[in-house]
Parts: sequence; C-alpha cells; structure tokens
Amino acid sequence: MTTPAGTRYAPQWLALREEADAAARAVALLGPLRHVPRQETGLVIRDLGCGTGSMGRWLAPRLAGAQHWILHDHDPDLLALAATRMPRRGADGGRVTVETRCGDLAGLTAAELSATRTDLVTASALLDLLTREEVERLAAACAGAGCPALLALSVVGRVELTPADPLDAAIGSAFNDHQRRLERGRRLLGPDAVAAAREIFTRHGMAVRVQPSPWRLGPGFRGGADTALTAQWLRGWVGAAREQRPDLAPRATAYLRRRLDACEAGELRVVVHHSDLLALPGPPAAAA
Repeated sequence: MTTPAGTRYAPQWLALREEADAAARAVALLGPLRHVPRQETGLVIRDLGCGTGSMGRWLAPRLAGAQHWILHDHDPDLLALAATRMPRRGADGGRVTVETRCGDLAGLTAAELSATRTDLVTASALLDLLTREEVERLAAACAGAGCPALLALSVVGRVELTPADPLDAAIGSAFNDHQRRLERGRRLLGPDAVAAAREIFTRHGMAVRVQPSPWRLGPGFRGGADTALTAQWLRGWVGAAREQRPDLAPRATAYLRRRLDACEAGELRVVVHHSDLLALPGPPAAAA
C-alpha cells in the first residue's frame, strides 16, 4: 500500500484545522482502546500519514502507560515537525517516545506489524485518500497481526451550511465527485471510504465501530473563533468543485464571494460531517 504521495499539506493548514479536529474526534471510541492488550514495555502505536502529529498530540495524553509512537509520512518536513511536537507523557505520566519513518507504506504488512510488536494503527484524514485496494491491504495487515486500527476524520460526503444557498447542492455534489477522482491511476474512495472500510475490515474478521466526528464551524460552535478555518475550508471546497465541474466556474466564483462575506460577517455556520472508525480483532462484541 502506498500513501497518497502526490497530496501535500502545508503546516499552516494542518495547524488551522487542529482545534476543529480535536473537538470533532469521537471520544466514545477511546473506551475499547483502553483495554487493548499491551507489551510490558508499553504500547507501540503507528500513526499513518501523521502530518505534524495532531493525532499523537490528541491521543497520547488520553492513553495510560508508556507509549512508543512510529510516525509515518511521505513529507520529511512534516515528520520533523511531528517528532518535535509530540507529548512526552501519557495520561498517567507514562513516558512517550517517538521515531519517524519517511516514505510510502508498502512495507506495512502483518509481518511488519508483528515484528515491531505494534499494538495500534492510527490515521487521521487519510482513509478517504486511499483506494479500495489500499484499504484491503491495510485491513489484511491489521487483521493478520491482530492489531486494532483507529481511522479518524474521514469525510462522508455531507455538508450543512446555514443559511442555505441554492448552489449548495451542486457544489457539494461536484466536491464529492472530485474526492472520488482518478489520481495517477488510483481511484480514491473519497466519501465512500468509511462504508468501504467498515465492510472490508469486517470481512477480514475485525469488529468495527463507527462514530460521527463532525466539524462544527461558525457562531455558536466552539465560541465561533474559527473564521480563518471556515474561510480556508470554503476556498478549498469550492475550488475542488470548480476543478471537477468547470461549467460551474462563473456561478461558483460568485457563490464563494457570498459565502466568504457571510463568514466574515459572522453569519455563516457550517457542519462538515466526518466519521471515525475503530476496528478491533475478534468478533463484533469486541467493539461494544
């Protein structure tokens, strides 16, 4: 399996979204994780497509005991940032150590997970950038090694904007099609990723649990102090839709201007729906 190496994210964008990500993450999935068997030396956790390490910054302080994080990314600059920004202590003061792996994930097999005694695989905002074949290989690796997977913040193809605009549906549909694009021979799952992963991990004998993890942006959500994130998200959302459907360009330009004006005026609320998925070795009861 390879990471979507053509996809590069600026540290500024990752920093901008980190607070919204943290607020959205499905804390209900942490309960089963606290019962994951671990080595005497502590948990070994692999974070795939780690970016600047936001998953580790959120999760490490919520897990007890010693932890060793193996951070994977194809961008060496992001890896360097992630390694320096990881917490050094877990929930009970247990030591957190870090190593980095730069490159694709072709070596992430059941044998590799077992050899490094990996206890948990994590990823944020990655699942929807993978193909069905890549998710198949990830599920096979985790199932073969008896290793849980926590795959967070995957888009599910639904956005709610208040107040509504007549062009919302067309922009949303074009964006979803863009997320399913063919990229250098790879057909991305996009908003179909969570449903596909649930089916694939279940077929590989894993117990799967899915929880919503929506971004809630704008006045009344988290104090409304996220105008910059909302504006940047809008530019990306409309830009992808316009790229997918060039015929939308004239209307999309005016639409974006209206939406940015409403955002700046504190009149726009946005819910961007995501889901978090937890897959555990064993029968369905294991995910309860």
